[in-house]
Amino acid sequence: MVAPAVPEIVEEDIESAVESRNEALQTLRELGPPDLVHLIKQSVKSGNKQIGVYHHVTGVDASSSASLAAYVNTLTYNLHDKSNKVVSGLYCCYNAFSRLDMRVDVKIPGGVESYCIDERGDKRETTDGLWMETFLCGVLRAYAYADDGSGESIKKIVGVRRFDPITTTDMEHKFLDAAERSFFKGLQLGSEPEVQVPNHVSNHLTTGLINYIHTTGRYTSGINLFEKLRTKDPEVASLLARVLISADEEVQGVKLLHDAISKLPMDYSLLGCQSTFCQKKGRLDWALECAKRGVTAAPSEFGTWAKLAEVYVGLEQWDLSLLTLNSCPMFTYQDKDLPRMPEPQRILLPVLPESMLDEIDDSQDTYDGEQVHPSLRKLHAAGYRGTFLKAYSLLTEITAKIGWDQLLRIRSQVFVMEEEYRSEKQTSMGKKSSSNPNASTTALRGTPSPRPDGDKVNSQVNGVTHAQGEEDEDGDGETLHVEEENITPPNSATIAEESIEKPEHTVTSAEVKSGNDDPSTPVTSQPYTHFHNKRLCERWLDNLFMVLYEDLRIYTIWRTDMARAQQDSSSYHKSAEEWEILGELAERLHHFPEAVEAYQSCLRIRFSPKAMRGVLKMYEEKGRNAEVLQAMIRLIAWQYRWYSEFSPALLQTIRKLIESEGAVKVRSIVQATSLPQPVLDLTHRYVELCATFKSSGSDG
Repeated sequence: MVAPAVPEIVEEDIESAVESRNEALQTLRELGPPDLVHLIKQSVKSGNKQIGVYHHVTGVDASSSASLAAYVNTLTYNLHDKSNKVVSGLYCCYNAFSRLDMRVDVKIPGGVESYCIDERGDKRETTDGLWMETFLCGVLRAYAYADDGSGESIKKIVGVRRFDPITTTDMEHKFLDAAERSFFKGLQLGSEPEVQVPNHVSNHLTTGLINYIHTTGRYTSGINLFEKLRTKDPEVASLLARVLISADEEVQGVKLLHDAISKLPMDYSLLGCQSTFCQKKGRLDWALECAKRGVTAAPSEFGTWAKLAEVYVGLEQWDLSLLTLNSCPMFTYQDKDLPRMPEPQRILLPVLPESMLDEIDDSQDTYDGEQVHPSLRKLHAAGYRGTFLKAYSLLTEITAKIGWDQLLRIRSQVFVMEEEYRSEKQTSMGKKSSSNPNASTTALRGTPSPRPDGDKVNSQVNGVTHAQGEEDEDGDGETLHVEEENITPPNSATIAEESIEKPEHTVTSAEVKSGNDDPSTPVTSQPYTHFHNKRLCERWLDNLFMVLYEDLRIYTIWRTDMARAQQDSSSYHKSAEEWEILGELAERLHHFPEAVEAYQSCLRIRFSPKAMRGVLKMYEEKGRNAEVLQAMIRLIAWQYRWYSEFSPALLQTIRKLIESEGAVKVRSIVQATSLPQPVLDLTHRYVELCATFKSSGSDG
């Protein structure tokens, strides 16, 4: 199969990229950056003139120095640069277990030298054990830095070649054998940002293993591995149960969970797995008990609290959902160990001829003239990652189910609002109020939800008036009627301000402890009878409400403008990037039909992998397999164009299509597409990979 093209980043100073990598070794925390390949080229005409070029790569077999030297040798001939020849190459691959950077120095022509560099920059000798660990880290990085089809990972680091690390069953055996040997050292690699303390079943090694098993459908291999490991540590039962349930072996999985929890009743991983299974089966009452026990077992872990909040959302106990969300321990997001390189002299990004397709061209020319409204650039929710992304997703899910106004009412019933705090403080003349019950305990105990008055919606909610600042004379929530000829139609921004109430600030624990409030601030006379039964809202959750308000405001403006344009039979113009941002916005707010509409509008202007990925989700949900394959062909070609032959998410989509339709039908649909044959062959490679691993349906 044809390999992706080779990008080249030309250095200002020779070997400055290697020096930057050496300096960064002390700061690496987890799996490390992608492998660095550095080449020194010499002019064919002038033997004294040399330049340094480099690129990054993932998925290359790093089990020995010979395999890395072989990769460097494949770079000696370059169709795009016939005026220079490669005289030496250095391959750098990070061993995250031993905190060493493995190096293979290749002289052309000449010999090969392998060594490793520690955090202090000292040279050390390599061993077979170090190479085994390096190979395992290389596979994990290939999955960790892989793109999901949306192009987000590809755009983060310029010039990364991404290869499939496991293309044969022999490579799989080598990978699983290395994983078994190093399994109990996995917590040294760190974990996903939602995990506070890595352990034997929650770390980057187990994440990579589960990801590989789900991507390839090699459930039997995963079951065999975890069965062997469970004899050494019973906690591994949670991983084994997840694989069994995914493999449609639910009876065995449930029996295993029962037996394991009987022995380890406070293992939060087992309880979380059981809760998730009960959720999927619609038994939220059972899921709730498991989730509560999970929080008791691991109160410092975000995942246990998020699972409990998720179950409360399913049970429509909105107040307890907010209280539980408020109790979540939040962690600062730590991004992957991305490479930090000096400013290059120039960047060469050649295009693989086999991946060339006019309709997926996203070169800089296609972006010229695109403008994005400043308000769309300022949507903070688009930058959320880790625990804050999960918390915001739960908050938007609640909003999608009950509406913004109802959410604000419930918020004001469970949290102390700023205005009522001032009122209470002024009334009590500084006396200390009785201690409040702990929010965490309240959520676990399951106190009954206060029922909001749904019969009457006043113009005043949570003690503050609507954004327009006007109260009705009658106080019944209806605005005064004005003759139409005396007013001009309000613009969409005004409508959004009137329909989406800006949330009042809550009082945080820091404000209560500091006592910093302005005594001259006027206080309303509205009584707050349930003040002592309320909780203090965490500042981060209060901020999420403000961010959600801004998302809803922009969304309302967009939909209002769209409706007016349709009513007036006029066109509604946005740039492709604006449509992409609006699609993301609608998806965040769980308005999926509107998200697809925005993504399709973007694709009508130019190709966007993010928009195509969004439309692909809709095709998958509706079972429109022919359209799924059409989208897949274009996404795979785009991935190859940007040097990636491997995307676990796209491979999993192809595998599921083969399971439902059969490999022969999938091949036929792909082949019947009126696109260049080299482009179709790129998709055929994914189908062949499923056949290699004997996925269900690949034989017919």
